[in-house]
Amino acid sequence: MPAHQSRSRIRDRNNVLNRPEFMSLNQPLRNSGGGGGGGSGGAEPSTSSRGSARRLGPTTKHAQSQHSHPQPDTQEPGESSKDRRESLKLPEEDCMQLNPSFKGIAINSLLAIDICMSKRLGVCAHTYSPWGSVRAIVGLLALTGHGIPWICGTLLCLSRSNTLAGQEVLVNLLLALILDAMTVAGVQKLVKRKGPLEMNPSFLDYIAMDVYSFPAAHASRAVMVAKFLLAHLVLAVPLRIMLVLWAFLVGVSRVLLGRHHLTDVGCGFALGFLHYSLVETVWLSSNTCQTLISIGTLSWSPFN
Repeated sequence: MPAHQSRSRIRDRNNVLNRPEFMSLNQPLRNSGGGGGGGSGGAEPSTSSRGSARRLGPTTKHAQSQHSHPQPDTQEPGESSKDRRESLKLPEEDCMQLNPSFKGIAINSLLAIDICMSKRLGVCAHTYSPWGSVRAIVGLLALTGHGIPWICGTLLCLSRSNTLAGQEVLVNLLLALILDAMTVAGVQKLVKRKGPLEMNPSFLDYIAMDVYSFPAAHASRAVMVAKFLLAHLVLAVPLRIMLVLWAFLVGVSRVLLGRHHLTDVGCGFALGFLHYSLVETVWLSSNTCQTLISIGTLSWSPFN
């Protein structure tokens, strides 16, 4: 036996396509290539070859045609990777949580109730609202709890005060107002919750950094100021009741105007009590207040 024939037989045995399960794929390719040449000349293909070709399904023929005539890939690599990422994301986005926790159900239910009730209570949000005729009065009431009038009024009273006790109270009140404004602005920036009606903030709201809904800055400031004045001013009982009622109505007015949710106002009330407790804990003494006043008026000297 010639050496080249033995090598070709060994190579055919090692070829994967010569296994029995791949013979149907191997025979048509061999017959298509040797139809016009070889030792048989123009002889007809054998019956077994025709049978194997008939047994080939359309999918196999399509794969062979693509293998023999490769088509250029018109899809860019970036588009294919983007399609794969989208196909992977869709099941995660469209999936439904079949076994939600009791905590998640309770929180979602409370949030839905809060949004629904807050929208229903926004009866002064526009002039065409059910209570649109009293919108100006409600807006004026809400303005009394704004931070800019309180800070400017405290600075004005501090410049007119000539007693050490009055200056001590006013300096601590000013620091409480600044603390309240900075804390509420930081929490609002962190949460970024929109109002129930998503109304645009006013110019004063941008100045006071009261842009978002949670927590309600007016409610926090009103409660903190009311508690502060009740603790450090001697007031008659009717005035004390009116002060508490004013703080409550300021928070309610923000809901009626469609600016805040009910939970925003409730958390604002709680935050106002927290600010008052913090200021009372770190209360500045009279000497410290006089030093701050001297630095603020540029009349402080370290050698005095």
